[in-house]
Amino acid sequence: MIDSKGYRSNVGIILCNAKGHVFWAKRARVNSWQFPQGGIESHESPEQAMYRELYEETGLERQHIEVVGRTRYWFKYKLPDKYIRRNSHPLCVGQKQIWYLLKLVGEETSVVLDKHSKPEFDDWQWVKFWEPLKSVVYFKRKVYRKAMMELGSLLMLDVNDIDSASYLSNDNMSEYQ
Repeated sequence: MIDSKGYRSNVGIILCNAKGHVFWAKRARVNSWQFPQGGIESHESPEQAMYRELYEETGLERQHIEVVGRTRYWFKYKLPDKYIRRNSHPLCVGQKQIWYLLKLVGEETSVVLDKHSKPEFDDWQWVKFWEPLKSVVYFKRKVYRKAMMELGSLLMLDVNDIDSASYLSNDNMSEYQ
């Protein structure tokens, strides 16, 4: 769904393990890493889209994860001109995203990247919480930082049983703001 200002509705997913490390995935056929994300279809709520995208991109299902939280508001990023498809209608100039923080409660072996006919990713790894800010494509960095700051604070809650040390060790985070 693209809104009247040209922003495509989308969900972003920060999946963490019990150590507080996050799932970092390499886009298929290119050397670009990112969090799972994807568009919200017209008949879906953001939560429904999150579960669908999670399955399509990682093979994980509801029983493999626990929802820790979601952002309160939409975060937007504008696409650089070179990525805007001028011939498409309606014209998409960027994305607006609701972000979810999930905890893996199933086995890592449940991650299967080729559940969809066109896999989004061809590799993945667990990285320290703030690592993605170092390598995400530049035009997504501000949105990633906002989502990670808002949702990362949830790792501090004792009820989550997630080690917050990775979130707290923001050694180089400030240089990517």
